[in-house]
Amino acid sequence: MPRRSLVQLYRSEFTGYNLAKFSQDALAGVTVAAVALPLALAFGVSSGATAAAGLVTAILAGVLIGALSGAPYQISGPTGAMSAVLILLVSHYGLEGVWIAGLLSGFFLLLIGLLKLGRFIAFIPSPVITGFTSGIALIIVIGQIDNLLGVKTTATDAALFKLLEYFRDGFTPNWQAILLGLIVILTMIFWPKKLNARFPASLLGLIAATLVTIIFKWQVPQIGVIPQTLLLSDRFNPFTFDWSNLSNFLAPALTITALGAVESLLCGAVASNMTGIRLQANQELIGQGIGNLIIPFFGGVPATAAIARTSVNIKAGGQTRMVSIIHAIGLLASMFLLAPVMAKVPLAALAGVLIMTAWRMNEWSAIRFMFKKHFKSDMLAFSITMLATITLDLTQAILIGSLIAGAVFLNRIASLEVDVSEVDAGKLRAKGIEAEGKCRHVRVAFITGPLFFAATGIFNEAFADLGETHALILSMRGAPLIDTAGTEAIHRLNERIQQRGGTLMLAGVHNNVRAILDRSGLTEEIGEDNIFWSSDQAIVAAEKIGCRFCDVENGSPIVSEAAIA
Repeated sequence: MPRRSLVQLYRSEFTGYNLAKFSQDALAGVTVAAVALPLALAFGVSSGATAAAGLVTAILAGVLIGALSGAPYQISGPTGAMSAVLILLVSHYGLEGVWIAGLLSGFFLLLIGLLKLGRFIAFIPSPVITGFTSGIALIIVIGQIDNLLGVKTTATDAALFKLLEYFRDGFTPNWQAILLGLIVILTMIFWPKKLNARFPASLLGLIAATLVTIIFKWQVPQIGVIPQTLLLSDRFNPFTFDWSNLSNFLAPALTITALGAVESLLCGAVASNMTGIRLQANQELIGQGIGNLIIPFFGGVPATAAIARTSVNIKAGGQTRMVSIIHAIGLLASMFLLAPVMAKVPLAALAGVLIMTAWRMNEWSAIRFMFKKHFKSDMLAFSITMLATITLDLTQAILIGSLIAGAVFLNRIASLEVDVSEVDAGKLRAKGIEAEGKCRHVRVAFITGPLFFAATGIFNEAFADLGETHALILSMRGAPLIDTAGTEAIHRLNERIQQRGGTLMLAGVHNNVRAILDRSGLTEEIGEDNIFWSSDQAIVAAEKIGCRFCDVENGSPIVSEAAIA
């Protein structure tokens, strides 16, 4: 499908839009708002900011990013993956660090979208994304243990070290907080799926836990005051920020950028499979960029597309991006109408929501598949990425996982096969091809695999000893790509054969490979007359070339079955 502009997207969505479709959008928007409300509060707190910051982020993202999205179904807001990054940023630089890193990431996302580089995000290997997601899920769970137990332990730079603190520090768990968290967890586990579509289990769990806290007057940490405004008192102020420290936030901003892009495009891929409507990746990144450029000035945290909320939108029958805007209006209404109630929500209850959300974040089917089928390289990339995520900076985790997966991939595709055979003229005649078999010094080399820098050693080794080869035919139908190192290897081979008075021929060259050969000058060097559609045609032409090795006009070449395959 061709790329479409935002105007074209709007035209395709809203052509024929009527009251019936708006009613579907309104119902879906209210449903998504009910799901998004507890998540916005929870992710705001787990980011190291406030519940109000999470709510403001969800509202602004719903309007700004939703209006500029690359598909009608995307719902954006604060997410668990993003909160895992932000909590570390807050511990080092405070909320100002979150705002400036979010602002920079918005600029980077916008730039990636404008330069139409969105498709390169898809090059991150699947096992790396799966391991990264599982690592983030662990960070979320570990980060919520304090709230679940109703305690405050020593802060650390990495989730793994934080987990170890629970085995060293002496603390007394608050059984009331644990019980409130369990109420939410059990509600989310056992609430029937049919009822969940009408009333989200996470929202029900929060209501139940809050009622228990109020009725029994339990003394547990609560969300606290929810400001009834979109413009929070704690927000980014460019006039008070020390811009000389901007370089300190480039690495965190790149982490947020990578995470936001991957999560948004992954969400779009999942939703595209559900709806059949393709996500316009670059437009999505433009929308994410503009949204994240604006949100810090209101005191919100970085946002990205959320798979759970997007799935709810699709299952609720949402038709257009109006769902995202309506869900934002619903959240805005809740801020003004329910703020006193939300202030009393226990942090332990939010911890229960986040723990269950983290559990469901894991791509369990993909994990089971790779381990059950014993895909060792994928298992290695998954495990190392997951461990790196909970022990190192998240940017480093993605880089390490991608490098490992890339090294494994290169090792796999570098296994070039070169089968060099002599020609059996008798078998060619049996196929109806006229070949007299005058020269037994014609050989065909069948190339299977990409001929690139990592495979040139195998290629050169195969032709280390040319013997009495006079005409060498490279059958390249099995070579889907070539790079400059591959063209250099063919160039050197051609020089060696020409020095012996022989001829190099090419057969079955793919169009994309031919384009590289043309640009490198190899086709001119070898000659158009020596490039053929098939190896059979090349063999017939080679038989007509005089051979300096032959003293007589007969010969009985020997060939493998592959030579005439």
